[in-house]
Amino acid sequence: MGARKRRPDVNWGVKFEGNLVAIHARVLIVAKEDAIAGPLAEGLDRLGWRTITARGPYAATTALGDMQIEAAIIDATASVEEAVILAKRLRASCAPRRLPIIAVGDFPEPPAGGPFDLTIAPPLHPAQAALRLESLTRMTIAEEEYELRLETFAEHGRRLDLPQEAEGPFRILAVGEPAPQFLALSNALAASGADATGAFTAYTAFDYLHERAFDAVVLWAGANQAEALSIAAGMRRNTRLYHIPAMLYLQSPAEIGLAEAFHRGVSDLASPETPPAETARRVIELARAYRRQTAIRQALEKARSSGLMDVATGLFTRDLFAAHLARLVQSARLRNRPLSLCVLRIAERPETTVARAGGWLDRAIPQIGSMLGRLVRAEDTVARLGPEVFALALPSTPQSAGRAAAERIAAVIGCTAFEAGEKRPAFVVDFDIGVAEVEAGEPAAHALERAASRAQQLKAS
Repeated sequence: MGARKRRPDVNWGVKFEGNLVAIHARVLIVAKEDAIAGPLAEGLDRLGWRTITARGPYAATTALGDMQIEAAIIDATASVEEAVILAKRLRASCAPRRLPIIAVGDFPEPPAGGPFDLTIAPPLHPAQAALRLESLTRMTIAEEEYELRLETFAEHGRRLDLPQEAEGPFRILAVGEPAPQFLALSNALAASGADATGAFTAYTAFDYLHERAFDAVVLWAGANQAEALSIAAGMRRNTRLYHIPAMLYLQSPAEIGLAEAFHRGVSDLASPETPPAETARRVIELARAYRRQTAIRQALEKARSSGLMDVATGLFTRDLFAAHLARLVQSARLRNRPLSLCVLRIAERPETTVARAGGWLDRAIPQIGSMLGRLVRAEDTVARLGPEVFALALPSTPQSAGRAAAERIAAVIGCTAFEAGEKRPAFVVDFDIGVAEVEAGEPAAHALERAASRAQQLKAS
């Protein structure tokens, strides 16, 4: 993004030098006043979600057209009707790019027509907003990726299954002692049509979580709020439970540091001061979003059984990746999103040379490919370009984040020992990594060559 003149109706979220500034915002906040927008913007900026605040519709649509905005937050406290109109206008102005929109306001019922992806009662804590933004933007990118894969696989004579959301009532796990306030919330959930299961202890809660499928968890922070927070943190450390949203239900909002709660993995907060029906609605909204995200992830993962993937690793083949990459580049250009490409080449090490000569490296390749497929997001594309060369296409990811992702994946695989034969020590695998962000107007093949060249340079050094 180039330099831009300062405008009175836009708060760019950065300090100015003179009257020009380079903008790299991720979140658009639309608010006439600073009561909500000011603290929210400051907190999100500190958490890495750089913001830009617009005072009206014109400034908001201008920002969307100029920058790679990933999501919008609308202050709807003054007028829900105006916020609904604005949300529809913002969506139309950035099409075909999907724009997740969060509305902050008092909503007795969600506005008809679905103009918002999420409605939250004020105040919205920055850490809470960051968690919800992460979830919504990932779902948005996954939906776009699914549509692109539909086209790529159809071109190769295969049809992917459509996302199938789980049927039946939303399954909610309510964890905590049977206090009157918590029982009132459980009753409100049941009245809303949810299937609520009670668990009195953390041990029972994790037994349920490992035995059954739940769409959301409600944690009662009554006499033992430390236990409630430990459950939320434990869920975030478990890859299978990581995405399940957790609502923390407090006896009093003053009992806990909000930042601590959100950083421990809580998705939302509520207290008995909020009517049980409103809290139940928010829990069900969390559950509905989780079901949608789960359905999209599962649909993307089913591509491995399409018959088009590399037989040994389950990853995209070289030809399939080339066809899909062309679509990814075109999509990134149309939607004004970054796209990073990573090439990971197995590095030449003495132990690797020995393992290759004995055929043990070839035997390890299926496990390495499987690990690569599991260590990326569902919306990322992983391919096997050659016997020992892999590639990642990371949508909505700038180069710095792409390199961090590739290095994280290489570090995890580098901690894995592979068999090298009887009486020989196990060997580990390192990677030469090259990363390139696709530039404006650049062909897909050229960007991939730049990434491969950087990996090759590391190998030569």
